[in-house]
Amino acid sequence: QVQLVESGGGLVQAGGSLRLSCAASGRTLSAYAMGWFRQAPGKEREFVTAISRSGSNTYYADSVRGRFSVSRDDAKTTVYLQMNSLKPEDTALYYCAARFSFSTYVYTSRAEYNYWGQGTQVTVSS
Repeated sequence: QVQLVESGGGLVQAGGSLRLSCAASGRTLSAYAMGWFRQAPGKEREFVTAISRSGSNTYYADSVRGRFSVSRDDAKTTVYLQMNSLKPEDTALYYCAARFSFSTYVYTSRAEYNYWGQGTQVTVSS
């Protein structure tokens, strides 16, 4: 069982930046591919970005490419989402997700992930 805890959300003005963190409770994430998703009120949870277990591969949704950056630390205990040039439409509850992986694949579908955090709220004011 993997327990994920997100942090770093908050209120920011349009054009600002935030860095979200996702930490695993009690274990390393080195064997897991990771993803970030978000859900705005009244909308379905959507893919934001993913990173392979090695960190060698990443993938971004078109809506955030060039503004967001995903990374993971050397000890593989934390995954980060750096969000720059934030827009009001980025307002959502942001979730990290994990799945055990043997490969360098990145996974973009909600159904491909086994473990989820509780989410951290990001609000971007105009």
